[in-house]
Amino acid sequence: MRKIDFWPHATAFLDTLPAKHQRQIGEKISALQRDPFIPRSKLLEGFGSLRRLRSGEYRIVYFATDALLTIVLVGKRNDDAIYRQLMRLFQ
Repeated sequence: MRKIDFWPHATAFLDTLPAKHQRQIGEKISALQRDPFIPRSKLLEGFGSLRRLRSGEYRIVYFATDALLTIVLVGKRNDDAIYRQLMRLFQ
């Protein structure tokens, strides 16, 4: 099974969420740990192997290898701030 690595921005955002939302996102991340290339996930254009997955009103941005699932960001789904944050991280 893949190990999970959370980048600091993802951890900081998750810490601000209510327990119910943390649990829901945690369940999605556990599913990604087993299979990170599920059909509901999509590649992010212009960001190489980064993928996104919706979880309720949130978006999980991640990439995966055979041994590691890396959670880069978690943010509001209808908020462009997550994409601005990605641009800052990867420039």
